[in-house]
Amino acid sequence: MNCIKEILDAKGIKQVWLSEKLGKSYNMVNSYVQNRSQPSLEILNEIAEILDVDVKDLVVSNKSKI
Repeated sequence: MNCIKEILDAKGIKQVWLSEKLGKSYNMVNSYVQNRSQPSLEILNEIAEILDVDVKDLVVSNKSKI
């Protein structure tokens, strides 16, 4: 799972803009944003750079908090 949608919303950035910056189709970026597919680590790093966030901010931890 990723938090791309939340970060885009918080920064007021549209998926179309992100898809242009990544050089990916809108449909591909939309599938990342909707968590239908997950970007590779390389793409995740690119997204983090473009959005000026730490790559860790883009992912949801699967570890439960005790």
